[in-house]
Amino acid sequence: MKRLITTCCLATLMTLAAHAQCTFRNTAFKSGEFLTYNLYYNWKFVWVKAGNASMSTVQTTYKGKPAYRASLTTRGNRKVDEMFVLRDTLLAYCGTDMAPLYYRKGAREGKRYTVDEVFYSYPNGKIAIKQHRQRNDGQHEWYNRTPDECVYDMLNIFLRARSFDPANWKSGYVVNIPIADGNGIDPARLVYKGKQNIKADNGLKYRCLSLSYQEKEKGKWKEIVRFYVTDDDNHIPVRLDMFLRFGSAKAFLVNMKGNKNPVQAVVK
Repeated sequence: MKRLITTCCLATLMTLAAHAQCTFRNTAFKSGEFLTYNLYYNWKFVWVKAGNASMSTVQTTYKGKPAYRASLTTRGNRKVDEMFVLRDTLLAYCGTDMAPLYYRKGAREGKRYTVDEVFYSYPNGKIAIKQHRQRNDGQHEWYNRTPDECVYDMLNIFLRARSFDPANWKSGYVVNIPIADGNGIDPARLVYKGKQNIKADNGLKYRCLSLSYQEKEKGKWKEIVRFYVTDDDNHIPVRLDMFLRFGSAKAFLVNMKGNKNPVQAVVK
């Protein structure tokens, strides 16, 4: 009987440990945060106003348990639609302990439209994900995987990274991240590039941390997005440089509200 109790306790601890390693503290945001951005697209070496983007985070429930829901939408304007159609909608759920629960990305880029989904669960002391991709031709792909380590998606890792403590980071510091999408798990990383003052579209200038999000393609690291986030406890993105399939785009902060902590990164 004693051995049985010990075995059950160990099994429980293994399950909790597996889930715990995917959890993290949240020091950067709270329910009700809302951020808006202006989008600019590079067309024949000229930057043109391309539309807007917004990101919101609210506390809700997911399958009956407390969770955060984050959504990010990008919308190009009609003028830019003539050159390049940009319609992305990202949705993510994570537990209040920051463990990823769900991810969806619907992307219309040019004439191409795809949907990616990732469903996370933590059964029997393991990490399990179910992945779904709707291809541009309408066909559906489904995959089930049990990776040996925690994996994330682009939006869930962004929520998590906002609570990283960069106090002791030096330029070149690397955080390795396995990233899942609708049909695979690929190596990715965040590379710290130091600090820089960035002017937002609200007329204010902020002291920012520069973070390069990179994915490995054909054995080489390729920069996908460069984030400039406030050098304070909020780590709010002030500017994003995006390197797209059909060119490059930038997003500049217009407004923030509902931030968790005082904004202390304004440069006067």
